[in-house]
Amino acid sequence: MARNIEIKARIDDFSAMYEKLALLADGLPDIIDQDDTFFVCPHGRLKLRTFSPDRGELIFYQRPDQAGPKTSFCQLTETQDPDSLRETLTLAYGAAGRVIKQRTLFLTGQTRLHLDRVKHLGDYLEFEVVLNEEEMPEQGIAIAENLLEKLGIERQELVDQAYVDLLNAKGKHHHD
Repeated sequence: MARNIEIKARIDDFSAMYEKLALLADGLPDIIDQDDTFFVCPHGRLKLRTFSPDRGELIFYQRPDQAGPKTSFCQLTETQDPDSLRETLTLAYGAAGRVIKQRTLFLTGQTRLHLDRVKHLGDYLEFEVVLNEEEMPEQGIAIAENLLEKLGIERQELVDQAYVDLLNAKGKHHHD
């Protein structure tokens, strides 16, 4: 399973953050539309991420809910039929929420920087410091802390919950 150190923060000014990230990043960003469906899963999170009708990823991950840098373990399987897989998993387990977002993905070294516009929720920045086999979580945490400082992100802007939980907490009254 892959290990990442992750951190998430609420963003007030999307374009200002975009500019900062563009200066830090290696090369130009990718813009990716993501439609995530979460399923009821007792010991972690299971989500189906759809990029297009014939491309998706089923992702299982475990990550503590805490505001600072945290270690996430994930396992990923690709699918060419996300809609059918979503139906099957919904029937089997029940859906636990849906997150639709546009992600602007920048890379810097071993870190993925996600500038996310989340439907019904707002703008967020998420880092994923990808650890290799030998690296200790502390090394990834140091990288994440350094990026927080470089980007001028304050502690109070950090978020300890997944997007799906933030949306579910906001209430179910949103309809497209």
